Amino acid sequence: MTSARFPRSARVRAKPDFDRIFQHGRRTASPVLALHWLPGDTPARLGLAVSRKVDPNAVGRNRIKRVLRDTFRRLRGQLPAGDFVVVARPPARQATGPELVAAFRGLLQRSGALAPAALPLPAAPGTMPAASPSAPAPHVDRG
Repeated sequence: MTSARFPRSARVRAKPDFDRIFQHGRRTASPVLALHWLPGDTPARLGLAVSRKVDPNAVGRNRIKRVLRDTFRRLRGQLPAGDFVVVARPPARQATGPELVAAFRGLLQRSGALAPAALPLPAAPGTMPAASPSAPAPHVDRG
């Protein structure tokens, strides 16, 4: 398991780095977030851009950044080397934490940086799920 910390070395902080990623990186977007990814040699790093246009209140902007940082921290070990910059869009203001996580994961998957989540295996064709032994018998009206 990778460390749960988010060290300084895992952050994109300098303006020239942001400019380089915006200019040369791959871009994938959703209505809530935009992701810019520039593959590289260094372990995955994250930069965040959440402007006052997204939420005029600092509390709201910080909530968005906190959710995105936490998601990145949990996924960092599965991501390829390179720099990732997430730009929040105005609908992110109304998005719940799980919606932000789902949007971020979806962008990482669409960009090819994260393998799609394993889906549950479908049941074999022609079979029904076994009835639960504690389930009550269905009521039949005979009247």
